[in-house]
Amino acid sequence: MMCFVCALETLRIANRVSGKELFSWSIAGEGGESVTSSSGVSFDVDTDLEAVQRDETVLLCGGIDIQSSTSKKMLNWLRREARRGIKVGGLCTASYSLAKAGLLDGKRATIHWENADSFVEEFDEIELTKSVFVIDGDLMTTAGGTASIDLMLTLIAADYGEELANVVADQLIYSTIRTDQDSPRLSIPTRIGVRHPKLSKVVQIMEQNLEEPISPPILAKDVGLSTRQLERLFRRYLSRSPKRYYMELRLQKARNLLMQTDMSVINVALACGFSSPSHFSKCYRTQYQTTPYRERGAQAARLSF
Repeated sequence: MMCFVCALETLRIANRVSGKELFSWSIAGEGGESVTSSSGVSFDVDTDLEAVQRDETVLLCGGIDIQSSTSKKMLNWLRREARRGIKVGGLCTASYSLAKAGLLDGKRATIHWENADSFVEEFDEIELTKSVFVIDGDLMTTAGGTASIDLMLTLIAADYGEELANVVADQLIYSTIRTDQDSPRLSIPTRIGVRHPKLSKVVQIMEQNLEEPISPPILAKDVGLSTRQLERLFRRYLSRSPKRYYMELRLQKARNLLMQTDMSVINVALACGFSSPSHFSKCYRTQYQTTPYRERGAQAARLSF
């Protein structure tokens, strides 16, 4: 809903402040049936997918459980429209739908950060970036949420000038227009609530090395600290040891993979730096009070429901 509304309202405001109908739109969906968002808000669609014209731009909006929402009919339709030369965008998790259809092969793309790990595991032929949005030829992807505003403002500026885009941003109380060079996530110091350069650097190294964890002594050496200093730093600011913090990062990635991919539990364990399935299961149960197998089963039950 967020990526949908942000895109639509940015275009509506562009029309209002310009005094012209610069943009028009319709809402299309499979079978032309009404749609209910994860927030429980329902709305009617204007048309079926088949009514989309060749000169139009298609923007797919994705949310939770995008895998189950990406039907074979949708994939076939996307492939056919892409062959016809239509411009296509995937907002938030809808980047997955474009990738599943094969439209992003050999392309640059982005997706909501929560889905990045599973995306990389499933689509290794795509260059996944950490950008707010990516435009690669006739294909557009965003990292979700308010990133739709940044993409729409960029398109407005390209077609009608930066002055109009800035006026629209002002109307949205949007003080900083992000580019495709900006990251969608908060900086590490902001996320962990601590502005300590060495601590931030260690956390960054951890996040970049989840499949092959680095030992605390090496982490400490990389930032010019002793192992004891690193231990004190983590306990003072994050109330846990470096080892515990690292474990939580790896288990969070594992949970995302279990809930968003069809990877086997063993492969998920390996992708998160666990050489032993039994050790992985034990650590997972300690963190989430359930086993990886039960987590996978519960997710499958939710999707089928």
